[in-house]
Amino acid sequence: MANDFLTVADMVADAYDLSGLETSEVRAAAPVIAALPAIPASNGTMHKQSVMTQLPVTGFRTENAGRDFDHSVDRIDTVDLKILDWSWAVDKAVADSSRLAGGREQYIAREGMRHIRSAMWKLEQQWIYGTANDAAGFNGLTDSLNLNALADDMVVDAGGTTASTASSVFLIRRNSAECGLVYKGDGAVELGQTVVQNFIDGSSKNYPAYYTPGCGWFAGFFGSLYSVARIVNLTEDSGKGLTDDLIYQALERFPAGHAPDMMIMNRRSQFQLRASRTATNATGAPSPIVDSVAGVPILTTDAVISTEALVS
Repeated sequence: MANDFLTVADMVADAYDLSGLETSEVRAAAPVIAALPAIPASNGTMHKQSVMTQLPVTGFRTENAGRDFDHSVDRIDTVDLKILDWSWAVDKAVADSSRLAGGREQYIAREGMRHIRSAMWKLEQQWIYGTANDAAGFNGLTDSLNLNALADDMVVDAGGTTASTASSVFLIRRNSAECGLVYKGDGAVELGQTVVQNFIDGSSKNYPAYYTPGCGWFAGFFGSLYSVARIVNLTEDSGKGLTDDLIYQALERFPAGHAPDMMIMNRRSQFQLRASRTATNATGAPSPIVDSVAGVPILTTDAVISTEALVS
């Protein structure tokens, strides 16, 4: 049976008492977030975890002869959680006159649902692109010093050269120590009561509105050097799209017995992979859409863009 992790989408659903259908809509807006494990922060709005960087030296010895003792080496990684805010307000007169079946309450809830979907989408973008997506947010995959240069051990270069047309594929290991989301443990999702407040419009005029506060503290965590690999500079230049060879090069970067369990890409990269198989099969017949390679499932998301800067 596959792992069934607690996710941020689950906690949002619980906090808002959503039906199954509505929860599914939140997940569909951010498929990566729905697939990631979520763990509580170790210390409020800060999360620290140990990463082993060196094994102790061991060895054989002969009878009646000793050997030197050694020790393992660890470092402490720290991530700071950031506030994701999806508070919303609606004009009281508009909500009170709503013709929706549930009236005012349904109108407020519908607007809240749309804010939640937007927040989950924002969270997914941040988890991938970090401060390049929103400087006020937490660090993401592309902020990692292990994934932002061609010289990095876990980076594979597709060789595209057309500026601002690039994309990436990320191969990740999901578990509570390597890749996932961390949330403030005493309240991942904070939802206040809907109240009537005075709001001021863009012309400094007053009007009454129904205001509902909603927010949460979140950050991404990305484990160690061998937790993520990235294929970069995937473009529409001839022969510079995604291929099986590039994926296997990325898989080769992981240690034996330490394989990734998910690939994240956009639809362009998935179609490039399919096209590369069509061009090389015996009949030339179109290849079906590829949903996994070497047993690693593919997850597509629009949060991975096709306008990245080239990585050098």
